[in-house]
Amino acid sequence: MILAQLTDLHIKAGRHLAYGRVDTADFLARAIDHLNALRPAVDAVLLSGDLTDGGTPEDSSALRDLLGALRAPWLAVPGNHDDRASLRATFPEGIDRRAAPGPFLLVVEDRFPLRLIGLDTTVPGQPHGHLCAERLAWLDARLAEAPAKPTLIFQHHPPFETGLCHMDVQNLRTADALFEVLARHPQVRHVACGHVHRAVETTIRGIGVSIAPSPAHAVTLDFHPDAAPSFTMDPPMIRLFRLDPAGLLTSHLSAVGRFDGPHPFFAPDGGLIG
Repeated sequence: MILAQLTDLHIKAGRHLAYGRVDTADFLARAIDHLNALRPAVDAVLLSGDLTDGGTPEDSSALRDLLGALRAPWLAVPGNHDDRASLRATFPEGIDRRAAPGPFLLVVEDRFPLRLIGLDTTVPGQPHGHLCAERLAWLDARLAEAPAKPTLIFQHHPPFETGLCHMDVQNLRTADALFEVLARHPQVRHVACGHVHRAVETTIRGIGVSIAPSPAHAVTLDFHPDAAPSFTMDPPMIRLFRLDPAGLLTSHLSAVGRFDGPHPFFAPDGGLIG
C-alpha cells in the first residue's frame, strides 16, 4: 500500500498569490500531476490541513476545482487556516463522508490494509492546536475497534517542538494527552502532521511522528530563538508512506518536478558503469 500526504496547500480564490508571492494553485496542480504519474499508483492521499489560506467559501471552491484532477481517493482534516463549515459545505460528499458526527472533522478509513484516522486539532481563530476530551475519547474508542490492524494517525498540528521557535508556539498543546491515548493502542504505527512546511521526523513513546513539507513554500530553517517568521522557496516535496506485506511502514520524500535521469548503474554486460 502506498499513501501520499499533501499538506499546507494554502489555496486562495481567484488564483491570488499567498503572501503576494506564492502561486499556491500552480504548486498544487504540479503536485497532483506528480502524484497521478507515480507507478504503482498511490492508493490514497492524506490532506493534513491548511488546505485553504483564508478559510472562505471561495477559497474552498478553488480547492475543489484543483482536487478534481487528483485520481486517488483522498481524506482531509482542517488546519488553522481552514474553516470547518466552509469545507463541509464545499465537499458535502467528500470531506467528511466517513467522519464522526458533531462539530469536529474526525475521519476513519477502514478499507485499506493500513487503517487511517484523521484528527481535527484546530481551535477556531487560533494558530495552535488542541485535542479536547471529546476528541480524545472518540480517538480512544475508534482505536479500540480494531486493535490488531496497523493504524496511521494524521492531523495538522505536530505534537512536538521542532526548534523553529515561532512555529513551536503554535504546535499541539495537548501532546501528552494524545500519547496517553496512543500508548494504550500498540497498533498505531505513525502520526503524520503538517503545519510547519518542512520535513521533520522524530519518535515519541516508540511511535514515529513526522511533519510533511508543503508542495509550495517552506518555513525558513532558522533555529535562532529570535528568528522572525519567514518563508523560502525550497524545492517542493511530497511525503509518501509505504506499507509492505510484512506490515513495515516506511516513509519517503518525493521531489516534485523534472530532474535528469533515471540513469543506469550497470552496463548491458552487467558491469558497473565507470
